[in-house]
Amino acid sequence: MPAPSLTLTPMAVVTDPQPPARTDPPASPDGGRRRIVAMTVWAVAFVAAWLAIGLPTDPAYAFVWIWAATIAWNSERPWRSHLRFARDWVPVVLLFVVYNLSRGFADNGATPHAMELIVADRFMFGWATGGEVPTVWLQQHLYHPQVHWWDVAASWVYFSHFVVALAAAAVLWIRDRHRWAAYMRRWGFLCAAGLVTYFVYPAAPPWWAAQNGLLTEVARISTRGWKAFGMHGAGNVLNAGQIASNPVAAMPSLHTAWALFVVLFFLTATRRRWWPLLLAYPLAMTFTLVYSGEHYVIDVLVGWAYVGMTFLVVGLAERGWAAWRTRHPSAKSDQAKEPPPTPTNQPEPPTPREPDPATPTSVPADH
Repeated sequence: MPAPSLTLTPMAVVTDPQPPARTDPPASPDGGRRRIVAMTVWAVAFVAAWLAIGLPTDPAYAFVWIWAATIAWNSERPWRSHLRFARDWVPVVLLFVVYNLSRGFADNGATPHAMELIVADRFMFGWATGGEVPTVWLQQHLYHPQVHWWDVAASWVYFSHFVVALAAAAVLWIRDRHRWAAYMRRWGFLCAAGLVTYFVYPAAPPWWAAQNGLLTEVARISTRGWKAFGMHGAGNVLNAGQIASNPVAAMPSLHTAWALFVVLFFLTATRRRWWPLLLAYPLAMTFTLVYSGEHYVIDVLVGWAYVGMTFLVVGLAERGWAAWRTRHPSAKSDQAKEPPPTPTNQPEPPTPREPDPATPTSVPADH
């Protein structure tokens, strides 16, 4: 019987791609305990500085505390990693310092817009407030000489404006550098749009309108809630900043714009059951600003519109940039795909010689 023919078929070996080797030092067995000790030291120092100097409402001051918190949280990492945080964040902090300083020149000595904002709020809510703007109506019903729990809550919500957006950016820098870059592009655009508006349309808040006779008495009470706990120095930095700040930077309200921006940026990555809690934050900021005399409701609505414009414009710009890079790959990528040219200074390979018919060819012995 003839032996069956043997058929050979090609076989492919498939292996899963292996993750890149870790280059960071291995985690220390006592890393959890070390982190707890470091964060405890940071918290004690923060509270001491808070009571002695005030809450960190200045961008540079807040950056120092956030940087210290990242060092305490990742204390096992080398100092090179912590210095990279400072390298990436120093331009951002300088931008916000320039932003705060430039707001002081927005009015240029001109009379700010105020009456049209009052008319807008009365038009929207006068039917429910007896013809008053919401700020006056809220203070008539809620503001009393003694501090209540809503005053305390309002002070903390107002303070969160100076910390929440920066803290969220710091967490993104640690966990996802790509999303951090997207976050900073949108945040920078939002601040730049607000700053341009301050120069083009300087507007005054309700407390300024009351001081100049355009409204009945309005108290500026955004920091009074801390006094209920005896923390009279908690708002020192904030109060000094309010005195030195530009009173005509009310339109749009970047306080509520920042709050809504942070919430919307993380909303799609959050489970739906947490959405009401997240969306309550910009609403709480709105109540705080209107009640404390810092903004009109129309300022808040325009600020929210600026947030929508920011996500739309920056998103379209990112997609356009990605499409352009797809159509026009960089020259570096093109060069990497081309084979390297042959050097001209090397000698040509020798030409194989033709066999000489006169030379006898040796024949193997078995033939």
